[in-house]
Amino acid sequence: MSNNFWNQQVVIITGGAGFLGRHVVEELKAKGVGEVIVPRSIDYDLREKTDVVRLYDDNPTATMVIHLAATVGGIGINREHPGLFFYDNIMMGTLLLEYARQAGIQKFVGIGTICSYPKFTPIPFKEDDLWGGYPEETNAPYGLAKKMLLVQSQAYRQEFNYNAIHILPVNLYGPHDNFDEKSAHVIPDVIRKMMDAKEKGQDHVTLFGDGSPTREFLYVSDAARGIVLAAEHYDGSEPVNLGSAFEISIKDLVEIIAEEVGFEGELRWDTTKPNGQPRRKLDVSRAEQEFSFISQTDFREGLHKTVNWYKTIRENAKNQTISH
Repeated sequence: MSNNFWNQQVVIITGGAGFLGRHVVEELKAKGVGEVIVPRSIDYDLREKTDVVRLYDDNPTATMVIHLAATVGGIGINREHPGLFFYDNIMMGTLLLEYARQAGIQKFVGIGTICSYPKFTPIPFKEDDLWGGYPEETNAPYGLAKKMLLVQSQAYRQEFNYNAIHILPVNLYGPHDNFDEKSAHVIPDVIRKMMDAKEKGQDHVTLFGDGSPTREFLYVSDAARGIVLAAEHYDGSEPVNLGSAFEISIKDLVEIIAEEVGFEGELRWDTTKPNGQPRRKLDVSRAEQEFSFISQTDFREGLHKTVNWYKTIRENAKNQTISH
């Protein structure tokens, strides 16, 4: 069924050149998708109505939108730019969904965020708990802006019978992640810090918080597979968690990364920095029931691939510098 379904689809993927996006594009191509359109920010500013309308006008055969584009980052950059994170994400989501509906595009796949959950959500996070309180403060503006896409999609289904779905991936990791010092999430941030320290012969690294919070991580190609399965098989109004059901403390995570990188120095915790949400672990049963998604990548194996990919990137960059 898959290929028959996909070869008739013309899919616009916002953020299709990004970390998750490139994996979703690969997954769709493997499924024999009819056409994939990846709008570039240089051509279309998705926060501007005229650009969103033009995107749809330029692609009149589009049958589906998968909205992955987001202004996103770790705790530090969320605290610096709460206004920007709110505005960019709410404008992109609102405009893309509204004008997809007006353009008659058959299906809209909205990608939300685990940051939309209340700060103190019962473990494991069930989709029904999404409205049980205010999100964790350090990324609440981002989380709430993304959550409005769920409200909008449900409202559009109710009023216009429009097929919009909402998927909630947990923290992702893997090759092509963002390793930028200012905006990286925890896994790439710690990998980069440790490789830097090892190269410079430093005897310690300093880490955010006290190491006690827990997180769940999903390997990026698993997430891409889950999104593509949902795009094909799920047409419901309720949000769906996408995760691995594997919970690990930040302290244990950091120790595993140190092993993988071969960093033997001291791990120091800066407890003046916020921990973020105390625990994150998802109930992933709805994704399995609705579109048969189960995460496949073992965490240690995924981490190993991520570290190796980043090592290669760094070595290539060094060799280029030398050759110039």
